[in-house]
Amino acid sequence: MLKFLAKRWFGSHIILALGFCALAAGLLAVYVNWVFAIIGFVVVASSGYLAFHNQLLIRDEMETYISTLSHRIKKAGDGVVNELPIGIVLYNEDKVIEWHNPYLQHMTEKDSLIGESLLDVFPPLTEIKEDQQKAEITYRKRIYEILHRPEERLLYFTDITDYKELQMHYEEEKLVLAIVHLDNLDEVAQGMDEQSRSLLLTNVTGAITKWAHQYGIYLRRFSSDKFLAVFDQGTLHQLEATRFDILDVVREMTNKNKIPITLSIGVGAGSDTVIELGEMAQSSLDVALGRGGDQAAVKFRDKITFYGGKSNAVEKRNRVRARVISHALRDLMLESDLVLIMGHKMPDMDAIGAAIGVLKAVHAAEKQGYIVLDESNPAIERLMQEVEEHEYLGDYFVSSDQALQMATKRTLLVVVDTHRPSMVIEPRLLNVTHKVVLIDHHRRSQEFISDPVLIYLEPYASSTSELVTELLQYQGDNLALDVLEATALLAGIVVDTKSFAFRTGSRTFEAASFLRRKGADTALVQVLLKEDLHQYIRRAEIVQHTEVFCGSIAIARGKEDETYGQLLIAQAADTLLTMAGIEASFVVCRRPDGLVSISARSLGDFNVQLVMEQMGGGGHLNNAATQLKDVTVSEAVAQLKEILKNYQGGKLK
Repeated sequence: MLKFLAKRWFGSHIILALGFCALAAGLLAVYVNWVFAIIGFVVVASSGYLAFHNQLLIRDEMETYISTLSHRIKKAGDGVVNELPIGIVLYNEDKVIEWHNPYLQHMTEKDSLIGESLLDVFPPLTEIKEDQQKAEITYRKRIYEILHRPEERLLYFTDITDYKELQMHYEEEKLVLAIVHLDNLDEVAQGMDEQSRSLLLTNVTGAITKWAHQYGIYLRRFSSDKFLAVFDQGTLHQLEATRFDILDVVREMTNKNKIPITLSIGVGAGSDTVIELGEMAQSSLDVALGRGGDQAAVKFRDKITFYGGKSNAVEKRNRVRARVISHALRDLMLESDLVLIMGHKMPDMDAIGAAIGVLKAVHAAEKQGYIVLDESNPAIERLMQEVEEHEYLGDYFVSSDQALQMATKRTLLVVVDTHRPSMVIEPRLLNVTHKVVLIDHHRRSQEFISDPVLIYLEPYASSTSELVTELLQYQGDNLALDVLEATALLAGIVVDTKSFAFRTGSRTFEAASFLRRKGADTALVQVLLKEDLHQYIRRAEIVQHTEVFCGSIAIARGKEDETYGQLLIAQAADTLLTMAGIEASFVVCRRPDGLVSISARSLGDFNVQLVMEQMGGGGHLNNAATQLKDVTVSEAVAQLKEILKNYQGGKLK
């Protein structure tokens, strides 16, 4: 307690005591002797005077103390305002500076800013909203944190450049793990003698090692075709800036071979634990391989980015894998009480053909199964007419609502021709059952159905119908395909290969041969794929509104006030690709469901998959698509052109 307050507390006791003394003196005067009373009154009066005088001294001391304390506080406040490295600015309603502390002079290297426009002195403040209370700006090569008090029209500037640099160094030095995989070493080395194989492997390993030394990467080989790479996020940014040019180096140095060697790189970054980084690197590698290889997949926390993917996938699946998958699928069917088969929204001939093929496998296993389809579309209209006229096949098509009512935890759901949950006909079915089988031929995208019990994802295949056809060959000797069932599968292959012109391997012809032996009618295929005259004219109208972008890219658009079927849009893209001098084609039209669809095609040198992925879609290197919401056709074309401007040499900047 302060001394003068202690005195004040003591003085109160004295006043109380004097009061009792005065009372005692009065009693003495009345009952004892007036002389003693006078003496008592004199003593009391003297004591009262002393107490009063002491009270005045205490008041003077209090005023002096308060004055001294106020002065010290004011001086400390002035020191804070004038000496601390924090800029303070007061401005008026017109954004004119009315007052600032001396630190602003140090910031701006000006003697006085009073009367000048706040936004002229600090142009980055124009990006800050009126009600925004906290922001960061860069001013004169320094980074400042802004605290804004709109009610007081007050701004605080704090220099956080050193903190930001420290944070940047911390982020750049975080650990990154990567797995480098030689995609097709065994396929390339087939038929080579031991010396040629060793020389090839030495050259490739030397190129990878040189690349690692160039960027300061620790590289360790842990199998004949895999390397573990350890580096930091700063190095990762450099590799991303070069778009992992080691992919091109290895491919080009082995171009003389019949099949060039390609790399796949899976990168895990953004985690603080080594175990999680390793799991991220492995999952990224799985995605890169699932997309066909010859690319790097960088997984940074929950975001995955792809680089490369310039070459077509080399067919390397084998019949052993097809047989194993076929037997596993049959076992899963036998363990289930019901099998539901579902393709993607707006299904095409490949999706329906594959679904019919899987349904045949269900019947061969003597189990109950149905195909989920809500409505037909021009792409499958003729096939569905044939299905309705078929003696039994039409009975096995159900709507998504019916499928939801039938599905139980023991139901097996087979998803064909897509692996993206947002693209399936009824996403709710994925949550009803825990057993999902995935059969698809598209390159794997970031979006993927979670926890399927069986995956047959082969981007080397021409179509999902081809994959299902191979699986049917191992479903037992009692499997007998009806003419329409075999024809539907063959039609799916024909559509996706453009009549065996694109993405066709030896296994494609083997599958077609099997279907032909089982009774597939090639004439019926042509009937199913016929288009009417009206559709042909509408396709010609789309092609008529075509512009050539960057010398070799054809971009066609439909009319803003008209809608076009997905099949028509895809056919227009295929037609444009047949034109001389065109390497890639894009057709932008509005569909009947209100979405703006973009179909993309290329001859192989131009990776349309990368372009479509930038717009939320996906597909293959030479066949991809996307759908956009809440945009006009013109806006979609503008977005497409902006992305194409950054496309150079088979890769996106």
